Amino acid sequence: MEIGVLMPPLPRRTAYIARMIEEQGFDAMLFPDSQNLAPDVWMELGLAAGATTKLKLGPGVSNSLTRDPAVTACAALTLQVESEGRAVLGMGRGDSSVQRIGKHEDKVASFTAYLDTVQRYLRGDAIDRDGFASRLEWHQHVKAPKVPLFVAATGKRVIEAAARHADAVCLAAGANPTHLGGLLAHARETARAAGRDPASVRYGAFINCVINSDPTVARNALRGTVATFARFSAFQGSDLARLPGPLQGAAGYLRTHYDMREHTSSAAAHAAGMSDAFIDWFAISGTADAALPRFRELAALGLDFCYVIAGSANVPREVTTASLLGLAQGVLPALRSAPAT
Repeated sequence: MEIGVLMPPLPRRTAYIARMIEEQGFDAMLFPDSQNLAPDVWMELGLAAGATTKLKLGPGVSNSLTRDPAVTACAALTLQVESEGRAVLGMGRGDSSVQRIGKHEDKVASFTAYLDTVQRYLRGDAIDRDGFASRLEWHQHVKAPKVPLFVAATGKRVIEAAARHADAVCLAAGANPTHLGGLLAHARETARAAGRDPASVRYGAFINCVINSDPTVARNALRGTVATFARFSAFQGSDLARLPGPLQGAAGYLRTHYDMREHTSSAAAHAAGMSDAFIDWFAISGTADAALPRFRELAALGLDFCYVIAGSANVPREVTTASLLGLAQGVLPALRSAPAT
């Protein structure tokens, strides 16, 4: 199981951090595409590509509202060429990126159509755009593998869209193996029903994880992004009654209390509503020895990859750095030397 990192880029430090992440043995590094909260994702990914040789790189995630599908596909193909085949393209329906310009997340139907269009651009196909046969005309002049597209998915309708149209499904629903196992089964069955070999689709998950010998420090560092990711299960239209008990309670709370002005912040008032018990259920925290069996459970589900979110906004940098080093030194080698059976 591949392990990557999702974190905001730091201006003038992106190349250095990317090199560190690669040297520590991680497989991938994603940057959020949220133009009001972070530097431009594609420029920072280009800097990371120039500073590394093995690390997979991509947005985690871009969305279907702030960029035309041709613009997204062009950026992804550019990164693929310049990184010599290491690009991935993560897509979602929009969260902070669209909220900060006064919009709401995309509807599932239009998001699904966007996925299909981006995939066709990435393959070099022509798309009818109001009577014009639109394609990436420079695609034919480069020799690069197709950029794999993954979809960040929480609810069943988005999981279904991903299983039908994407190269990979990346669940954003916590780290509880029972809950994730049910969602994975649904993704595989949807792929099969759509005429795809379920084994041809890759499966992954976003995992909130902080490694620290002090459980209080670890949980507090997670509280902000745990609230953010648990809130995805609380989007309007989601049937909270169908969620497992711990997530149902947290999602119900976040549906009415989440404050986007303090998005991902550990100091947010809504983050204080995430109990220690829920954090232990939804995320992975504590020592490397405690985290390792949790990651082995995820690998045993058949996950191909995980993207780790290593802390919340406003958490001291030394906590995040120590967590990534603890994961790299105390979890990754053991996870790879003794794969789950």
